[in-house]
Amino acid sequence: MEFSIKNGNPEKQRNACVIVGVYESRKLSAAAAAIDRASDGYLGSILRRGDMEGKLGSSLLLHNVPGTLCDRVLLIGLGKEREFREREYRRAVAASVKALDNHGANDAASFLAELPIKKRDIGWKIEQMIELTMDSIYRFAHPQCKKDEERRGVYKLIINVPQRNDLKKGDVALQRGLAIASGIRLAKDLGNLPGNICTPSYLAEQAAELGNHYGFKVEVLEKADMEKLGMGSFLSVAKGSRQPPKLIVLHYNKGETDQKPVALVGKGITFDAGGISLKPAGDMDEMKYDMCGAASVLGTFKAIAEMNLPINAVGVIPTCENLPDGNANKPGDIVTSMSGQTIEILNTDAEGRLILCDALTYTERFEPEAVVDIATLTGACVIALGHHASGLFGNSDNLIKELHNAGEDAFDRVWPMPTWDDYQDQLKSNFADMGNIGGRAGGSITAACFLSRFAKKFDWAHLDIAGTAWKSGKDRGATGRPVPLLTHFLMQRSGER
Repeated sequence: MEFSIKNGNPEKQRNACVIVGVYESRKLSAAAAAIDRASDGYLGSILRRGDMEGKLGSSLLLHNVPGTLCDRVLLIGLGKEREFREREYRRAVAASVKALDNHGANDAASFLAELPIKKRDIGWKIEQMIELTMDSIYRFAHPQCKKDEERRGVYKLIINVPQRNDLKKGDVALQRGLAIASGIRLAKDLGNLPGNICTPSYLAEQAAELGNHYGFKVEVLEKADMEKLGMGSFLSVAKGSRQPPKLIVLHYNKGETDQKPVALVGKGITFDAGGISLKPAGDMDEMKYDMCGAASVLGTFKAIAEMNLPINAVGVIPTCENLPDGNANKPGDIVTSMSGQTIEILNTDAEGRLILCDALTYTERFEPEAVVDIATLTGACVIALGHHASGLFGNSDNLIKELHNAGEDAFDRVWPMPTWDDYQDQLKSNFADMGNIGGRAGGSITAACFLSRFAKKFDWAHLDIAGTAWKSGKDRGATGRPVPLLTHFLMQRSGER
């Protein structure tokens, strides 16, 4: 897909299609009104006949509109003008891309970025348009899985800005949007791969390729290395699998030499059957997505590398499988973490925290400025927040606020949840320092409280993405979240946003 930023009049565009908006009550956007004037009221007459009412996400494709130089004009419904905000803009953009699929228009000029949205500048609207367009045309294809099908639809999109002095800002937003979209695509591709292909070794290979391509260092620690480090909690999860575990470490150093790094720690369970605490068979295929935290770290590193972001960042990815086996963890087993704290494994399906706790302890060696872990950790978070927001926990109010603001800016939203000491009592064990679960009540919170015990030496936040990392049903597949949030967070940290 090719994008460009231009400033021009809609009626003078020589494209296969020009995209403009219509509000409910048949009110034309500024660009649509310009076409209406050039066509001597043609659009207005169409709307008065009831062909379109402007409902949000609706569309109407017109051919040979008088007074224009384009082949087609695509009208996109914007809903009520007084209610037009970020969500409505995103729905309108997505609807415009979908409407053009299979209609023969290879190039289009969109005037939707000119629509006014309170507190959002032209850069935000362009970035969102690129991400949404790339998301709409995404097709999963892997040589071992699915033959890549030729896609019909728009291959070149011109994004129009209202003023010539917006062109420079538009070009910056274009590059930013393309970088984030590229990171999202990588995260989606990795998430969508089946567990027999996307193994811990495969993730390590992809990380190494990423580092080679963009020029940053990647280390891969093997089982023997982790044994020497005393990662008894992490390694206990891997015991039930024939796939060797890996600890992947990415070093991106583009900031000042004395700048402490920001660390991203991503859960990489490439398939989670639950271990001895076996999951129900229904929808177990979706447990290939249990490595989406790891995928989001790799996707974010790709995005910041494409932007050449001036920051020091470390990525730490503990990755293995969680399968039942004669050597697998058993409920009641006690393991010793790298920190020296002992854990009674009451449920082998609460394995994400068992690999993350050792990864968090390992991250201490980098003396990080801040640490964010990302994990498809608990079904309880899905019950609490649904599929719209990721759960946000942490021990630093400032870091939580930063991530919340980054999520709002990227429209990859999160919602802060408590980690009060009151919840810590649910993790008490008669036989070890803690149990790995705290019961059904507040399950996502007690999981975060468990991780907090291994994050006392740095500012830390935890993102539970169990409800946002993938979609089920007819649209099933990885979403690439929270790559936009994490990228915006690092942009803010680097001073680039």
